[in-house]
Amino acid sequence: MRLVFMGTPDFAVPSLRALLDAGHEVCAVYTQPDKPQGRRQVLTAPPVKELALARGIPVCQPATLKNEDEQERLRALAPEAVIVVAYGKLLPRAVLDIPPRGCINVHGSLLPRWRGAAPIQWSVIAGDEKAGVTTMQMAEGLDTGGMLLTYETPIGARETAGELFDRLAQAGAALLIETLERLDRITPVPQDDSRSCYAHMLDKQMAVIDWTKPARAVDCLIRGLNPWPVALTTLAGARLKVYAAEPVSGHGRPGEVLESDPKKGLTVACGEGALRLTEIQPVGGKRMGCADFLRGHAVEKGNFLGR
Repeated sequence: MRLVFMGTPDFAVPSLRALLDAGHEVCAVYTQPDKPQGRRQVLTAPPVKELALARGIPVCQPATLKNEDEQERLRALAPEAVIVVAYGKLLPRAVLDIPPRGCINVHGSLLPRWRGAAPIQWSVIAGDEKAGVTTMQMAEGLDTGGMLLTYETPIGARETAGELFDRLAQAGAALLIETLERLDRITPVPQDDSRSCYAHMLDKQMAVIDWTKPARAVDCLIRGLNPWPVALTTLAGARLKVYAAEPVSGHGRPGEVLESDPKKGLTVACGEGALRLTEIQPVGGKRMGCADFLRGHAVEKGNFLGR
């Protein structure tokens, strides 16, 4: 099938690769403009662009698809369908109407749950038992189109958003190929809007741990914000990133250090239960096991985190 592919981050790369390996003709790739990244703000190409260039596919990086010139440029490519995977832009009606077989989206959730920019992370943060991928025929609005196929998987008890992200990226690629193979035989299923919820973009403000919450909720936040922006607390007034922890039994005032043992780690009381911190990063330091941190830093029982 002659296709245009629209996608930007790592999540979209397996889908583009799968299309090419399956023999589809990807006549162009649309992706977000290069952006400065890192402390030195080096202009960096999106992962999808890197793969497209490596495979000799023309790359388009328009700031918007709302103007007529860009729409005509897309129309001239004459795609049978447009495949959209984490592109990062809403497609206007004029674009949705261009391909005769529609615009097909690969979305990292079990729609209609978790529409929006960060569905995988929010499924972990919310403590969902399962996650998945949905392919859908795109419509105007945010992730509101008719559903085609779904893939469902349990979320591991200790699985981070980053680990789930990698699994679903591969699953989404396989689901996309199956969707295209069966496209003529699939009847889109309308979404139940009453069951939808919004997965807004992550930011660093939401990363600060509230120790008054139950240990289960704090654990889900830590796993859901790994690898970015990473859960954050303070110890003796200094910032401390928390990459991993595990719920344990314990009781105390929220944020209170219940145990500080170089062999076991740092146990902190929550509003309900406690957490044993297992992997952290002190300000100006490197990411390390909490036991290693405690061998070089005296943290007394009865100290408080987050104060």
